[in-house]
Amino acid sequence: MDATLDTLEAPPASKDRLRLWIRLLRAARIVEGELRERLKTNFDTTLPRFDVMSALNRQPEGMLMSDLSRFLLVSNGNVTGIVDRLVSDGFVVRSNREGDRRTSIVRLTDAGAERFAAMAAAHEIWIAELLAEVSEGDARKLSSMLKAFRSNWESEH
Repeated sequence: MDATLDTLEAPPASKDRLRLWIRLLRAARIVEGELRERLKTNFDTTLPRFDVMSALNRQPEGMLMSDLSRFLLVSNGNVTGIVDRLVSDGFVVRSNREGDRRTSIVRLTDAGAERFAAMAAAHEIWIAELLAEVSEGDARKLSSMLKAFRSNWESEH
């Protein structure tokens, strides 16, 4: 049974956590918007295509389409459309898994790996520029805190 608003009580420091959530969300949206624009302007690509290529770059032997969608936290349909376009552009190749004609494995082509390397280098520079006001120590500490939070939260679900 769900609690009603009458029975809910805000925990101590809830306003601070609410402000933190809003600031994290706003910062992520600002950086993401800027990255989307720069990827479009400099590489004529989209952030979802970059994300797919990034995931495939981490797995040079390729990934099952289902694993790729799980890794990216998006639907199979979304990944399929992006992969289809990357295949037609020559950046990704799709092959059937041995012994299972229904399962596709996708991987970057040499051209795709080269293209992703250029995008990743630019992406790293852009992130450094966009987050330049965050010290290396603060970046490490915040990253560690968010990783711990994610691990704790994921273990509950």
